[in-house]
Amino acid sequence: MGQLEGKTALITGATRGIGHAMAKLFASEGADVAFVYRNSDDLAASVEDELKACGVRAKAFKSDVQDFQQVQTTVGEVVKEFGRIDILVNNAGITCDGLLLRMGEQQWDEVIDTNLKSAFNFVKACAPVMMRQRSGNILSVASVVGIHGNAGQANYAASKAGLVGFTKSVAKELASRGIRANVIAPGFVVTEMTAKVDPSVVEGWCAGIPMKRGADVDEIARAALFLVSDQSSYITGHVLDVDGGMGM
Repeated sequence: MGQLEGKTALITGATRGIGHAMAKLFASEGADVAFVYRNSDDLAASVEDELKACGVRAKAFKSDVQDFQQVQTTVGEVVKEFGRIDILVNNAGITCDGLLLRMGEQQWDEVIDTNLKSAFNFVKACAPVMMRQRSGNILSVASVVGIHGNAGQANYAASKAGLVGFTKSVAKELASRGIRANVIAPGFVVTEMTAKVDPSVVEGWCAGIPMKRGADVDEIARAALFLVSDQSSYITGHVLDVDGGMGM
């Protein structure tokens, strides 16, 4: 029996990278999976089929995570389809890097709205559902950049630091209702995006990591599984670094 048997997970940004790895692992552990995407219909359909092959229910929902009303509607559709939401993973995120003095307002707003406002939108919509159930689990995907900062990523760092403060506040507000809220903070993760970076640049990044390598997406997903499963039943308001020692 899987660790998430009988639970329904809602994951934002699950068609690629870390979110995709989480969706696959959660499904393999018995969770029904609803996931939100914004653009590629074909890719979403492919992921949906992949998850269903694990023997669970799965469905893709097209929605703009920045849009408060759209998210309310989407969460309503998820509840109508699955009957409940036990796990919410706020994973949707983008980067739009640039030094502060060259960063435009649009670069700032786009990253904050996608990475941070989206988490507010989904928690706001899912919290009443979880409160009625007297149980629920919220996981937000931040970054070591949100803890330590990074030159050229003021917008991204602010959005991820905001996730930490937001989630800790949510954890305090909802703990008495049987709802836990935690954060996972990955370091450098090897994804499709980093595969396009010059290998010498990646080597330089890895040289600064005590473990001398980036994380595989499955390593992040396994840490996430711990935080959303009953294995971590007495943990809330916590930030788990999964960074190969970068934060030491």
